[in-house]
Amino acid sequence: MPTPTILITGASGFIGGHVVREARQRGAELSLMTHLRRPPSATAPGTHRVHADLADPDTLRGVCDGIDVLIHCASRIGGGDEANEAVNARGTRALVAEAERAGVRRIVQLSTASVYGRGTFRGSRPEDLRRRPGSATSRTRAAAEDAVTSAGGVVLRPHLVYGEGDRWVGAGLARILRVLPGTVAGWTSRMSMISAPDLARLLVSASLAPRSALPAPAHHAVHPEPVRVADVLRTVADCAGIHPPGEADLTVEEARAILAENGVPASALDLLTTDHVFEGAALWSALRQAPGDGFHAGFRHAEQWYRTTLRTQTPAA
Repeated sequence: MPTPTILITGASGFIGGHVVREARQRGAELSLMTHLRRPPSATAPGTHRVHADLADPDTLRGVCDGIDVLIHCASRIGGGDEANEAVNARGTRALVAEAERAGVRRIVQLSTASVYGRGTFRGSRPEDLRRRPGSATSRTRAAAEDAVTSAGGVVLRPHLVYGEGDRWVGAGLARILRVLPGTVAGWTSRMSMISAPDLARLLVSASLAPRSALPAPAHHAVHPEPVRVADVLRTVADCAGIHPPGEADLTVEEARAILAENGVPASALDLLTTDHVFEGAALWSALRQAPGDGFHAGFRHAEQWYRTTLRTQTPAA
């Protein structure tokens, strides 16, 4: 197959940056879309940068011309309903329409397992779950999924993603650990995770695979082996230089009250106190990729980055 030309949205973001490195290693010609207005840094050979804004559909005209594959990593996370609607829903619909007009042969979207909303998940497959998004971000990202799948594209849903460049998972867990004086319900739950490099490998592999390899529209992009919440928190605490918690084992209600008193959002407790395990082997098998390292080995690749980043955080008041 001729060398593909891949357009990557969100190329300057956490996961988008890892996708760029993975696609470059595969020898692809890259077009990197960013909404940032600052002058671009030096561009590697075979790489073209385009400025466009999902919130402004007029800027998307022509971005898919000459593109074989679109990997859509950009999204709005947080903020009000209108901001999320503009970028995630309307912006993705406009981008997909442009891709169809330009004859792009493959569209792959980076989505999220948060489109399922709150609950307990134990090895669930995408086809067994209903989307019940509970926030403006997850609601509009579900709308983005609909735009992609209606055009014959593929959606990948990771749960928690860790690795160099992560500003959400590690920081959020460290903030909780700095406030709570003990464990919560024994931290016995398990959750699905994936490293950013492995997620990038799945996104690029899905974008280059024949349609017959992934006939279903949505797939879980997680490591097949879930991780104990206690192990993840212990690892983050070590990197952040947080002393071990006290011997008290708090109830969820007690923990919520303590977090509220310290101005820390308690929503993450739902992720940490009940199982969030998603079936993860099928996608790796369909793409003929080995899952790679589990959490403990995978985290070591970014350990120094986390140590530097988390220890410079301002402790919660």
